[in-house]
Amino acid sequence: MTDRVIFACTIIITVVYLYATTLIPSLEIGDPLGPKAFPRLLGICLLIAAGLLFVEMWRDRKAKPVQDELAPWRHVGVIVAVTAWTGVYYSVFEKLGYIIATALYLIALMAWFNRGKWIANILTVVLFSILSFVMFVKLDVNLSRGVEGISGFSDAVIVATNSIINLFKSVFGSLK
Repeated sequence: MTDRVIFACTIIITVVYLYATTLIPSLEIGDPLGPKAFPRLLGICLLIAAGLLFVEMWRDRKAKPVQDELAPWRHVGVIVAVTAWTGVYYSVFEKLGYIIATALYLIALMAWFNRGKWIANILTVVLFSILSFVMFVKLDVNLSRGVEGISGFSDAVIVATNSIINLFKSVFGSLK
């Protein structure tokens, strides 16, 4: 039943979200994709996630789990813990910067929800934190770099990324 409610809420939120993206004004100059591209891509990803949940519900409909009368309260505990952890993430975001705060936030969640897979968890957290930071910086989105001393790490990531990009430009630019 819970999966059905989540599925229905995801579909409703996605439809409202995609409708809201149609209200974003188009610009006559600049990027041909305009400001609607990223929000629409996010909406499509939400639809894909809802579809995957539906497939999972379809496969699990025959399996009848054993009901534990404390099971709903365990879910509430997990929701409260994740909510509290998200509050901690928001409170340290400016001080630690995007990369470090996001990495710490995600590693704790992945350690709980994806137990025992430390290599995959750490690789995912590090790659997501750094690559998403670089993507946002390249899109001119200002994310927190942290207090002095920590901000050097974010700056080093940007310098390293620019060096890699320039290297690729020089190697592949000479092929023309």
